[in-house]
Amino acid sequence: MNLEELKKNHKTSYLAGILERLEKEEREVLDMLTKDVSLKEMVEGEIKSIEEQRKSTEKQIQDILDKDKEEDESPNEIVLEVRAGAGGDEASLFAWEIAHMYEKYSEIKGWTWKVNYESKNDLGGYKEASFELKGKNIYQQMRYETGVHRVQRVPATEKNGRVHTSTASVAVLPIRKKVTFEINPADLEMEYSRSGGKGGQNVNKVETAVRLIHKPTGLDVRCTSERSQAANREKAMNILTAKILQLKEEEEAKKYSGERKNQIGTGDRSEKIRTYNFPQDRLTDHRIRKSWHNLPKIMEGGIEEMMNDLQSGETGNEDEE
Repeated sequence: MNLEELKKNHKTSYLAGILERLEKEEREVLDMLTKDVSLKEMVEGEIKSIEEQRKSTEKQIQDILDKDKEEDESPNEIVLEVRAGAGGDEASLFAWEIAHMYEKYSEIKGWTWKVNYESKNDLGGYKEASFELKGKNIYQQMRYETGVHRVQRVPATEKNGRVHTSTASVAVLPIRKKVTFEINPADLEMEYSRSGGKGGQNVNKVETAVRLIHKPTGLDVRCTSERSQAANREKAMNILTAKILQLKEEEEAKKYSGERKNQIGTGDRSEKIRTYNFPQDRLTDHRIRKSWHNLPKIMEGGIEEMMNDLQSGETGNEDEE
């Protein structure tokens, strides 16, 4: 084990210090033996004790490193973005319903759910919204939700009973503990504004809301959930980093999509993945060609069966649309 690297990790730095001390003790004990061979039996006992302590400490370190690796491969924190697509007000209402479905599912799973940013239309639907979710292996379970979700139904405002088709897009961004690149400050534009929302007389007097724009990619992030500008800026930077990483991964996925057998789709937010057909009370996932019924239950977070089928890659016969 590389002691210098272990010292840099705050989770292993203390244990690295123990290893360093044990190495020093071992050298001192062996040095005693070179000076006095009659101490051989005592030295052997000391060396055995040091070796046992070393093995125990190395195991603790390895457990920490393994856990870090697991979290990096399957993060326990994600950002979920929902955006209205084609369909005007109906698309915004559907975007809100999709977010509501995930929030209810999060409650069922015991995950934490927090609003980062939301922009609503006059009917209360989402033009766009961003949420922070935390839970064990959450990315592993939510990663296949990225893409275009399509709804087919008769809107409440439709007088002639015609079925309309609208869309909303979802993006799931893993927040990884270890990031291998840094964003150049010169590539960023930063804007501040007053956070909206209900509250007392002090609300909206301080510019705490933050918007970050990454000029090379055109990606932008808004964050209004924290009370201070600094906290919103830090969270926005984390989300922007996750977005840039996802963009890189999408590009790589498209290059090698034909070679990837275990991935459902490319994770591209422009890919149509699912249709929610209300007249026929049916949800269909087009990637595994499988359908589920009881949309009222599904829209209240009852998506566990669907999630399990997506995880296993279980396929079915896709119903006619």
